Amino acid sequence: MGRGEVTDRAWAWIEPLLPPVSGRGRRWRDHRQVLNAILWKLRTGAPWRDLPERYGPWKTAHERLRLWTADGTWQKILDEVIVKDDSVGEVEWVISVDSSVVRAHQHAAGARKKGAAPGVEALAVDGEGLGRSRGGLSTKIHLAVDGRGLPMRVLLTGGHAGDNPQLLPLLDGIAVARIGPGRPRCRPDRVVADKAYSHPSTRQAMRDRRIRFVSPEREDQIARRVARGSRGGRPPAFDAETYKRRNMVERCFNRLKQFRDLATRYAKRAAYYQAELTIAAIILWLR
Repeated sequence: MGRGEVTDRAWAWIEPLLPPVSGRGRRWRDHRQVLNAILWKLRTGAPWRDLPERYGPWKTAHERLRLWTADGTWQKILDEVIVKDDSVGEVEWVISVDSSVVRAHQHAAGARKKGAAPGVEALAVDGEGLGRSRGGLSTKIHLAVDGRGLPMRVLLTGGHAGDNPQLLPLLDGIAVARIGPGRPRCRPDRVVADKAYSHPSTRQAMRDRRIRFVSPEREDQIARRVARGSRGGRPPAFDAETYKRRNMVERCFNRLKQFRDLATRYAKRAAYYQAELTIAAIILWLR
């Protein structure tokens, strides 16, 4: 096992969730070798054609990434890993959310508008997730993590998109199934977010969902409330001690961006870039 490759412990969880190596037609190349090839690409950020020979043909690894993105295999594996931890009480349901802008390489632009594999384009939240921001062409990663800083849900938008509109879609994407009877768990104990998510409509949505929302008020909101006097109402409750845990999402971004292929976006398709983020999240959960 080389540096950065799938460990035996991680492979024991991943292997049963992958399609069988042999079936109708020609035998597939070993799944573990192909997964290690994809991880090498994520870790180094090198072009596919520079893949070392020990991992086999680069086209095989790229095609496997495409197929398993289209059929949702990567998300299925991540969901199963989260269910495993939740079943033994290891998932901490204090969810922290934030976003991070990633510069898109010039090779990420110019994707065809048609011709993607069925189901691939549906994974993109905002077209191909590219937009113009202060740093140029970029993608914004919206992330929700649990109390240990492990990724629960990832969404992509263009780099110019705001943070607050993606909070509810992030929470809507969290649904951890039970082992045995019972509905999936969707509601966290608390949601921790910075001032970018502090909006009256967001706070009302959190109250409607019976979720404790920990976010400081923005200065303009404080001034507007004070100016209205008694009609402005009381300031929203704020738990300063819980808010200290918001750095968990920042730590997770740092760990994800240790994969060089994620620190800069090279993939043309948003679906493939999101799949790479999902694969990195699986590795973080299984470490």
